[in-house]
Formats: sequence, structure tokens, C-alpha cells
Amino acid sequence: MENNVIWWDICGRSSKYWAFWDDNISVNTSNPDLTRCFQETVLVWGPAGYLWLCLPFYIYFLWRKPTVFGYSHLSLLNLSKLILGVISVIIGVMSLFQSVADGVNETTPDPPVVMYLSPVIKILTMTAVCTLIPYEFRKGIHSSALLWFFWLLSVLCGILPFRSYILQINQSSVSLFEAWLYFLYFSIVMLQFCLAFISDTKVFSNDRQQTENERTPLLMSKPTEFQKEFQVKVQEACPHERSTVFSKINFWWLTSLIKKGYKRTLTFDDLWAIRTIDSTETIMGDFTREWNRELVTSNSLPRNNNSIPTGIYQNGNTEKVKIDMKPEFDGKRNQNRGDPSLTMALWRSCGWALVEGGVHMIFFLAFNLGKPLLLQVLLSYMNSATEFQWQGFLLAGALFFVSFCVTAFVQHALNSSYILGMRFRTAVTAAVYRKALRINSQARKNTTVGEIVNLMSVDAQKLQDAPQNIHWVWGGPLMIALVSYFLYQLLGVAAFAGLATLVVITPFNTIYVGKKVKSLQTEQMIQKDKRIKLMSEILNGVKVLKLYGWEESFQKKVTEIRNKELSLIRTAQLLNAATSMTWFCGTFIVSLVSFTVFLKISDENILTADRTFVSLSLINLLDFPMTVLPQAVMGIAQAMVSTKRIKNFLQEEEINDDNVKYNPSAENAISVQGGEFSWDLKEAPTLKGIDVTVPEGRLIAIVGQVGSGKTSLISAFLGEMVKLKGSVQLKSNIAYVPQQAWIQYSTLKENILFAQGFKREKYDKILEACALLPDLEILPGGDNIEIGEKGINLSGGQKQRVSLARAAYQDLDIYLLDDPLSAVDSHVGKHIFEKVIGPNGLLKNKTRVFVTHGISYLPHVDQILVMNDGRISEQGSYTELLNNNGAFADFLRVYINENEDEEDEDADQLAMLREHLSTSEGSGSETNLSDDGLKKRKRRRSSRRDSAASGLSGLSDSDAWSLKRQLTSQTDGLNNVLIEEESAGSGGIGLSILKTYIQAGGPKTFLVIIITLSLYTAARVGGDIWLSAWADDGAVNGTQDVAKTDFRLGVYGAFGAGQVLSVIIESVGVALASVSASKVLHDILLESTFHNPMSFFDTTPLGRIMNRFSKDVDTIDVNVPLMLQAWLQSLAPVFATIVAICYSTPIFIVVAIPLFILFILLQRVYIVSGRQLKRIDAVQRSPIYSHFGESLLGTSSIRAFRQQKRFIAHSDQLLDNSQAAWFPVLTSYRWIGVYLEILGHITVFFAALFAVLQKDTISASLAGLSLTYALRVTLYMILMLRSQSELETYIVSVERIKEYADTPNEAPWFRDEVSVHSGWPNAGAVRFKDYETRYRPGLDLVLKGVNFEIKPGEKVGIVGRTGAGKSSLTLALFRLIEGTAGGIFIDGVSIHDLGLHQLRCKLTIIPQDPVVFSGTLRMNIDPAEEYSDPEIWSAVENAHLKDYATSLSKGLDHECGEEGQNLSIGQRQLLCLARALLRRSKILVLDEATSACDLETDDLIQNTIRVQFKHSTVLTIAHRLNTIMDYDRVMVLEAGKVKEFDSPHDLLQKKRSLFFSMARDAGLV
Repeated sequence: MENNVIWWDICGRSSKYWAFWDDNISVNTSNPDLTRCFQETVLVWGPAGYLWLCLPFYIYFLWRKPTVFGYSHLSLLNLSKLILGVISVIIGVMSLFQSVADGVNETTPDPPVVMYLSPVIKILTMTAVCTLIPYEFRKGIHSSALLWFFWLLSVLCGILPFRSYILQINQSSVSLFEAWLYFLYFSIVMLQFCLAFISDTKVFSNDRQQTENERTPLLMSKPTEFQKEFQVKVQEACPHERSTVFSKINFWWLTSLIKKGYKRTLTFDDLWAIRTIDSTETIMGDFTREWNRELVTSNSLPRNNNSIPTGIYQNGNTEKVKIDMKPEFDGKRNQNRGDPSLTMALWRSCGWALVEGGVHMIFFLAFNLGKPLLLQVLLSYMNSATEFQWQGFLLAGALFFVSFCVTAFVQHALNSSYILGMRFRTAVTAAVYRKALRINSQARKNTTVGEIVNLMSVDAQKLQDAPQNIHWVWGGPLMIALVSYFLYQLLGVAAFAGLATLVVITPFNTIYVGKKVKSLQTEQMIQKDKRIKLMSEILNGVKVLKLYGWEESFQKKVTEIRNKELSLIRTAQLLNAATSMTWFCGTFIVSLVSFTVFLKISDENILTADRTFVSLSLINLLDFPMTVLPQAVMGIAQAMVSTKRIKNFLQEEEINDDNVKYNPSAENAISVQGGEFSWDLKEAPTLKGIDVTVPEGRLIAIVGQVGSGKTSLISAFLGEMVKLKGSVQLKSNIAYVPQQAWIQYSTLKENILFAQGFKREKYDKILEACALLPDLEILPGGDNIEIGEKGINLSGGQKQRVSLARAAYQDLDIYLLDDPLSAVDSHVGKHIFEKVIGPNGLLKNKTRVFVTHGISYLPHVDQILVMNDGRISEQGSYTELLNNNGAFADFLRVYINENEDEEDEDADQLAMLREHLSTSEGSGSETNLSDDGLKKRKRRRSSRRDSAASGLSGLSDSDAWSLKRQLTSQTDGLNNVLIEEESAGSGGIGLSILKTYIQAGGPKTFLVIIITLSLYTAARVGGDIWLSAWADDGAVNGTQDVAKTDFRLGVYGAFGAGQVLSVIIESVGVALASVSASKVLHDILLESTFHNPMSFFDTTPLGRIMNRFSKDVDTIDVNVPLMLQAWLQSLAPVFATIVAICYSTPIFIVVAIPLFILFILLQRVYIVSGRQLKRIDAVQRSPIYSHFGESLLGTSSIRAFRQQKRFIAHSDQLLDNSQAAWFPVLTSYRWIGVYLEILGHITVFFAALFAVLQKDTISASLAGLSLTYALRVTLYMILMLRSQSELETYIVSVERIKEYADTPNEAPWFRDEVSVHSGWPNAGAVRFKDYETRYRPGLDLVLKGVNFEIKPGEKVGIVGRTGAGKSSLTLALFRLIEGTAGGIFIDGVSIHDLGLHQLRCKLTIIPQDPVVFSGTLRMNIDPAEEYSDPEIWSAVENAHLKDYATSLSKGLDHECGEEGQNLSIGQRQLLCLARALLRRSKILVLDEATSACDLETDDLIQNTIRVQFKHSTVLTIAHRLNTIMDYDRVMVLEAGKVKEFDSPHDLLQKKRSLFFSMARDAGLV
């Protein structure tokens, strides 16, 4: 090297043009060029080296792909590329010949080696390209990434030689043949590069099914019929699969969806199908193999109770998937290996994307550091005296190129991480679902449904976030180390002072403040859970609250909890405000400390433009890794905890497939030999010594006392129990009807079909046999009615009959019926037995095992099994067991005692049985079955049964269902839909929503926020302008002017103090305003909810109301303030950047205006689509968890019907739908990131370009100021857009709360203008005068011209068939529904003139279903705290609860538990009685208050009412006539009118009266 000239021997030394580098040729000239040696080596070998370096790996990748086409099927595009490649080879050969000829002819004396070497390299490289082009096509590559980058490098490296040849032709220093040969070669390269932008569509024309089959992992089964059934038909495949490399680099393939979303509201149908590589089927195939390998190698396979190893299987059925083990494993257990690693299984199955993201991250870090280094070179250029302007242009272009590379690499690193996280979530969610269908009863005890759902939602989300955190865990420290090094080069040891400040600030934010905020959030969540729990109980018991007038007391309780919650939120928000100060001012604080220490160390230290602004750029680079690193570490720690939780669940014990053996050639349908079964290995056996055989086609009944083991025996047949001993053998498949009906969230018809094909004749026959036809006539929409979760809109009997119909429709060979007739009325039970179960029913040729408590069915069965204490104590025919006088006889005695009031059809049978048992037992039984005993128990009859044929309760087992039916039956056009889908919302933020939030938060506070934000922007820009002026001061005799430096430093610090003060005020203002808005909006919602009429709660799903109090309130508490602060934090720097750049280079305004317009357009296009995509994603996530929860409740039925495959296929499809919605969301983040950053890079480019153009008029310090802001603006633009989009999404919660706050309210609770004396009502007379009412406008009248009068102290029973108006009468009395005509008078006072609480607090009701709230006994008896302890104890004593209360350690302060779970049903009913006794109202309403009680509780309540309310007027709504036969009068309602009103005796004398017909139907006459 000499005089800035570098020589290389392979190029020779014939002239400086053949030197490797010469500054005079390439740098110090106004017309720069590259030497011929540099062109023939670096510019030729660079692209070739890239290709040859990547080629081995790429060939291996292609070799592993399936072959799609043969060489004879090349497309026109592929053929064109191949021809051009061949021409390139020919040109290379011609170039080589020319070089040889020039050497031979001595045209070029002493030709350098490189003249021969370069053509050879070109020939070999182009030959490789020609080989690669058709091979890629054979393997189905539509756009080659390897060749695209190769052609890009070739074009970039060929531009300068192209220019050089043109210059040399003008100078006649090169032969025309050589020049034109290169021009032809370069033209082909350019054409190849252009063709690389075109996707080869012929690749997709081949048989797609064949391709998919070849790509399916070996362990995967082909799509089943069930998968096809649930597959959602999406019109288009994801365009990412067909897009070119360039389109993938800049995410242009997503643009069509973004544009579509801008033009109209997106729906799920607009989205693309999930990519094959991201589908659950593909991911689970790989994960299943790797996880099972982990289980094998670690000797940790989950074991079933028979010590048979099992694992997660891809198939949902009992089929096992062969574990594909590596040869070194050889199926042997490695005893030295520890626990299986879920992390390794995930890594090996889909973790290679992490490597791809890591490579992108490395390049991102390198190019990101290149920006401040280029800035340093550019500022040095601005300070230099050079006149070569092209150098400035080159640096500006290089800054743009480097910035674009940063964007490309970071966006693809994030994209790879997000996609990998998506695959992790898919694998974990699908694995947990499959495992949940296989865990046994023992494992189920270890995990609740909520915990398993959390694994799919919370823990899966933690794993989804892990990949991006992994990159920052290693990338963050690396970035910090590199930046620290470069800062040290600029500022020396002063750099460490600034870094130390940052090190102090960051832990303060992330560790101290973060931990404190997390602690506060934990406490806040506790208070939130209490509030939500209380609100849930309030909404579930809102009818009771309104009936008793307790709204105010419960509203006060909710408000007290809410105030505690808001106090914690306020503290957390103020702490977050402290962290906002460091976010806003962190760069300034670090730079102030660094510059101060730098200047004070030595007087010779001078702040120059390049040192100042390059340091600021480097400090800016530290912000993000220092902020993200602690969060990433925390995220990884949380992911590790989640991984452990998921791993532990996946290792839980499973159902032993060998519990039940299937043998089609078996002699008997069911055979159990020496069976011993338990629900838990740690517990004693539940069933012992079970030996039973069930011949084919027989009807077997199982009877026994409660807890004797009947259901357990059925579960043993199903294989649900842990088999300890013996064997269970079934001949064929099972149909199962559980005791508690399992109903899917679907239509009634789909629940019955259960994936079987629809056959009209068969279907209608089963509906008739299961007594469902009368139901379908009443149910809105018939069999197309949408059944709510857990069958919420069906009665217990209806659910049981649907469950039985489902089993019958499956047409299987063995039927296990676990007491299916317990929830239906005896009439319906007999009908179903005769038509379905019995000897002449639909299932007469099937094997039926029938658990029952009804003795009327037993004479018709073939065999009876009598269970007693977990054993089969007796078995035989009905006659045989009756004569044995054993356990079966005991069972019959219990049945007789509890069913003595059976209808007349059973009366003769009961009498004969009583006589037979009395004879066989002796006189001892006469006492137990005496007439007195029978009369005492005759009052009791379970009201939980319903009737489809006749009777009072009709098809519904509660008036709540009757009310719901009336409210929904007349909904126009939507009769078959129980709950309409809630609107997902569309459009942007309305001004009315913003106005609502601002008014709730305080308009003055928001005004202060705006002012302080403006002051912050002014202080920030002013401080940096001051710094730029400072950098222009220069040195005095090589040293700083100390006095001037101190002055500059002081003013700079003052600007910083202004920033800090403004930020503190702004952040505190946001915190206080958001808390105020949260309080006001919640109070409005709460007040409105308690004042809503009952019809609102009847027609609005409680879950939807709870969503307002939970998710929406939480969004306003947490997300809205967070996003508002983030938006403000990014908005101010964006404006500061515009101001700073325009101040430095005013000409930038010309570019700023169109850039700003482009930014606004890009913002609007993205926000509209992005918001809709996130809403679609939210909608698609919910069904996953709903289906999962539903499946967990019905696992026994799913396994019994062997429907695991179908349910897994459905779950997979729901998961794929969710991921199909999530994929465009995450890629839309990358799309907007790329194009926003491109706008930012254009800003950087023009800021640099204008600085170069104005080099003579602006200083380097102003250029540095402009470029430093420009380099940072991209981040703030993205943050502003992202936070604005999120803010628009979250603030919709304000609209949702406002929607419910504006609902119509019921009448006022108190009316001051109306007053009644304190003793009212003192008599208890009730009068209805021409009264009419309807549930809401537009519906039919439910009470029509009702006229009657009840005397004081009179006891009146109210009866009528379903829909007659019984409940409506009660609701009208309490004004839960308002009258449309006429009036109601109590002791002569019109109740419509009173406030609701003035009325309701004077009446008392004991409802059918006892409602108990979380809290103490005292609170439940007296929520309003109106009575003294002695009064409460008196009520407790009269309610027969005193003994129980005194036995408790806390007495009246005993916690009742959620929904009174710590109390029995009877105790809950007695608690309701205590409430009534405490009031001692003159008017008492009984809504079949003892229907759910046992005999003893029934007697206690009835006797207490007779004694304590003997002077009160009592109105009893009777579902059972026997409870009101001794009343003064009976009112019979029909179609909303009073048809009969007389004493029971007189009404029974009238043979044609309605009451007589009802009594006859009930078997009372």
C-alpha cells in the first residue's frame, strides 16, 4: 500500500487502474469510479460467494421436499429463466475466450490472473443457477429467495461496472466487443432480477390434494369425515403461500386485505385459510411425536391404573399412535434421564423458526449500530472543507439503505417470533384438549375445569409470548455492550456515568416500581374478584333483591369494594406516572449526566456536533433494550412456570383402555367378573365383588338406596372408574344417558342427531317416543331453538328427554341409562318407558341397563340388580326378589314412604306392595306405614319433575322458564335464537364517546394535560436547539470557555427541568383523570343496573351484563389509561421531530406536508382494518374455551359414544379459526411497521439530503439536530399509531357502559309526595280491579281484566296450568311488571302511587329457589342492617335454625359461602323463612317454597307459617294441589283471567270445574 493505493498480485501492477483500490480514482475526485481490479474481484466474487455459500444448505432443503413436477413440465416463466441463464453461461465463455485471445495476441500485455478467473467464476456460478432453476420448479418453489437475493446483489454489483464501461467507451480505453458483451450480460441479469418478482403460478396448478398428502407428517392420519364436517370453507388460500420473495420482505401480500378492510367492515369470511404449516393437524403431528419421544426417553410416560404406558395421541379415539423413536432409543427407557422436557419437545417440533428469528436479530443489531456510525461520518463530512457533494449524497443514500435493512430484519425477526409463538400456542392448546379427554377420575380430582381452561388460555399465552422474549434476553445485553463501547470511544469514561444513570433509572422502573405496581395489581385483582363475585350473585339473585327491596344495601356493599379497588388503582397509576417521567426524559437525563461529566473531567474536552449528536443517537439506542430486557426476563420466567404447569398436566394419569375389553364374538352383551373398582387409588374401593352378566337384548334394572353404588356400576361398565381387580367385557358399542343430562350449546335438533345423518321418519318417531313433540310446539323455533350453555333455557325434564333422544337416535347395541326418568313427571316417565325403554319400546331389541327409583317399571324388566354398599346384594327377577324380603324389599319400603301420593294408576300397585311387605315383615312395619305417617308425608311431592302430557307444571319445571318463554316467544323473526350475537362494533371513536370519557375524567384535568404536553414539546425542542448552538461554540485556544460552558450547561439543565416538571404534571393528570373516569363510569353503570326493570334482566344474558362489570370496567381501569399515556408519550416526540427538522432545514416543510398526508392516509387505512381484525380475533377465541368447557363437562358421554375424534376435530377447527384470525393481526403489525418505518426512512433521507444541499448555509450541529430527531421519529410514529389503534379499540368499553347506563329505568324507589303510615298495611286486604298487564310493549297481555278481592288474614291458593298467569300475578303485586290498565290496592292504597321500596319492603315472599349470598348468616337474613341482634336471633329460632347457628363457632357471623354452598338445601330454605319472619309482613306470598325440601324441612316450614303468620294474608302459588287443599279459597287462572275463585270444597263439588279436572289429573279425586 502506497499513497492511498492498494495493490493485489492477482491483478498485477500494469497501471493504477488495475490497483485494488486508489483514493484518487474512487474518493478524491468529482467523477468517482472503481478500479478494474475491484470490479473484477469484489463485485464479481461477492454475489458468487453468497450463492456458493448458501447452495449446499439450500440443496439439502430442496432434497427433503417432495417432487411435484417432472422436467418435462417446465412453465414458460421457468423456461425463460433457464434460457437466460444459458445465455449468461455462453457470455461467460465468450468473455473467457476473449481474455485468452487478448493474452495470446498481446492486446493486453502481461494480462492479470483475474482476467481469466472472473469469467470462470461467472461460468460456474451461472451453470449452478441454470441447474437450480428447473430443480426448484420440480420441488414446487414458486419464488426462489436464494436466487432473488443473488440477482439483487448481481444488479447492485453490476451498476458501477456498467457506468465504468460507458465512461471508458467515451475515453476509448476499452474494446467495444468487451463493453457490449458486458452490457448484454448485465441486461440479462437485470431481466432475471425482474422475472424474480413474478410468482410461478404453474406450481399451484398441480393436484393440490396430492401435494398436501405428501406434505402431511407420517404420523398424521388423513382428514376424517368429522374433520370435513367441521371444516370451515374459506374462499381463498393465504396469499403468503403464493407471494414472491419481495412481497414477503415488505409484507405487500397483506395489502389486499388491508384495503378491503378500509372499504368495508371485515368479517371472518374475508380472512384466508390457515397455512398448512400453521395448521393444528401439522403442528400436532410433529409435537405428538416429539413429546412421546420425551416421555419414552425420560421413563416418564403417564401410567394408567393398569401400569400400561400411555401418552398424547393424535387420534382422539382409543387408537394409539406409534411413537417414532430414534434408533439410539430403541424403545428402551433411559433410567438416567430426568423429567421429560416440554421445552425440548416444542423446540424440536416447531422451534427452528427461532433460529431464523435469531439470524434476523443479529443483522438487525449490526445495521442498527450502523446508523449512528453513518451519522458520525455524515457530520464529519458537514464539518469538512470537501467540495465533493456526491459523497454527501452517497452517505444520505447509505443512511436510507441501512435504515431500511434495520426495518426489514427487525420486522422479520418479530414476525418469526410471533409465528413461532402462535405455533407453540396451537401445540399446547391442542395437547391439553386431547389430554383432557383422556385423564381418569383420579387425575380429574387434581385439576378443576377452571385450572384446565387456564392452561389453554393464560399459560398458552405465556408460551406464545416467549419466543420474542428469548431474542431480547440475549440481544438486549449484546446491544447494550456494543453501544457502551462506541459511547466510550466518543466520551471516554464519562460514558459510564451516563450508563450508570440509565442502569439506576431502569431498575427503578422495572424492579422497584414494577414490583410495587404488580403487588398493587395483585391486591386490586383480589378486590376486583370480590366485586365481580358479589355482582355475579346480585345478578343471579336480582329478582330476590327487588322483591325484598334490598338494592340500596347491596349497591352500598359493591361501592365499598369498588372504592378500595380504585384506591389501589390510583396508587398504581401514580407510580406509573413516575415511570413515564423516565420514558419521556430518560434520554435527556442520561445525556445531561454524560456531557456534564465529560466537560468537567478536562477543560480540553469540547462538545462538537459529531460528538454531541452521535452520542445522543447511541443513547437513544439504549432506551429500548434497557426497557425491554427486564420485561423479557420476567416473561421467560413466567413462560417457564407455565411450561411446568402444562407439563405436569400432560403427565396426569389417563383412562386405561384395558379397563373395558370389546369382544364382538362374546356370548353376553356385558360381562363383569370379580370386579373391584374405585374412583381414586388412594381411597377404599367403591365397588367390591362385582360379578354380573347381561345377555343380549335384555332389560336390566339397577336399584338401591342413595349412595349404594348404582351410578358407579354404570361408570365401571363405561371404563370411567379405576379398575383394581377383575375384568369388564362388552360385545359392542355403548349409548349412554347420564343422570345429569349433558346438553351442547347448539340447537335441540343437533343435540339429538349428535353428528348422525338426519332421517325424518326415525327422527319424528324418537321425538314422539321421548315426549318431546308437545315441547316443540311451545319452544320458540321448535327443534331449531338454540339451546344455551348447559341447556340453560330447558327445564330439567326437557334436558333429560333430549339426552335420551340423542342416545336412541344413535341406534347402538348397548344402552346404559343412569336414572333418566328421575327428572320427569310420572306420566311422562311411563310414556317414555313404554315407548322407548320398555319391552315394547323403540329399544326393545337392544341391551338396556336401566338405573331407576321407580318401582312401577320393575315388573316389566328381565332382571333386577340390587346395589347395597357398593355390592350387588341381590339379583333376579322382580317376583324372586320380592319374595326374598332382602335389600330389594328395603328399597321398596323407602320408595313407598316417599311416593305415597302417586297418581291413581300407581295407587293399586302401592297398596299391594304395602300389603305384601307388611305380611312378609310382620307387624313391625305397620307402625312405619300407619295412616298417620302416610298423611304426614302425603304433602310432599318433588316439583322438580315436569309433565308433557298433563298436570299443572306442563313442560316447565319453574315459572322462570314460563317467563322466559313468554318474553322470547314473540320476538319478531328470531324465535329460534335464545341470545343474539352481541355486536362487535365497527367504525372509529365517536365524539360522543370521547366527550363522555372526558366529562367523567374532568374537562379541566384534560385541559391541563394538553397544556403541559405542549410545554414539554417546547422544552424538549428548545433544549436540543440550545445544545446544537452550544456545539457551534468551538474551542478557545484548544480549551473550553469554562464560564460560558457553565452557562450553557445551566440553561440546558433548565430546559430539562421544564421537561421533567411538564411530564410529572401531565402524567399525574392522566392518572387522576383516568381514575376519576373509572369511578364515575362504574357508578353510573351500577346505579343504572340496580334501577333497571326486571324485564331487562329477563331478556339480557347475565353474562353480557357481567361483561360490562368485569372486562369493560377493567379495560377502562387499566387499558385505556395505559394506551392514552402511550399515545401522548409518542405524540409529543412526533411533533417535536417535525418542529426540530423544520427549524434546522426549513426547506423540509416542502417534503413534510406530503409525508404527513401519507402518514394520515396510512394511519386511517390501517386503523380501520387493524381494529376489525382484532375484533374478529377476539370473537374467534371465545368458542375455543366454550367448547373446551363444554367438552370437560361431557367427557364421560363423549368417551361412551366414542366421539373423541369428532370433538378433537371440532376443537382443532376452532383453534385453526382462531389462528386464522390471529395470523393477519400479527402480520398487520409487521405491515404497518414496514411502511411507517419507510416513511420515517424517507424523512431521514430528506433530512440528510437537505443538509448536504445546504452544507454551506447550515452548521453541522443543526444537521446533527435534524438527523438525530429523524432517526428516532420512526419508533414514535409506530408507537403513536399502535397506541391510537389500541385506544380506539379499548375506549369502545366506554360506549358499551354508556349503552347500558342509558337503558330505561323502573319507577322511583321512593316518592316523597306520597306517604303512608308506618303500620301500613295493618290489615292485609288485597284488591285487583280491572287489572291488565304485559311483560313489555308489543307483547300480548298476560293478565286480562283481573278482578278479585282477598280479605285480611285469608289464605288463598293460586293455581293454573303453565302460562295461566300465576307468576304474572305475583310479579304484578310486587310491581316487577307494571300494569297497563286497572289497579291494585292494598288496604285501600293504590300501589302504583307508591315508590317501589315503599311497597316491596312491606310485602314478604318466600321463593321456590332459596337464594343465598356470599357473606355471613346475619348479612343474609338482614342485608339492610335494619334489625337488632335479639330480633334476628328470634327469627332464627322461629325458623328452626337456632341449634345450627349456636353450634357454629362464629354464630351469626358464620360464612355461608358462594351461593350458600356451606348450607344444605333445607337450611337455605329455612334461611329464607327467617327473612320472612324478621319482617312479619301482613301479606306473605309463597311461591311453592317447600318444593325442594326434604320431608322434615317441609313440615317445619309449613308448621311455622301456620303459627307465625296466622293473622297474615297468605297467597300461595301452587304447583301441587295437595299443599292448598286446606286453604280458605282457591283461585284458578286460565289465559290470564280468573276463571274460578272459591273454597276447595265447593270447587271439588263442581264436576265440570277446572279445579276438579286438575285434581283428577293429579290423582287427588
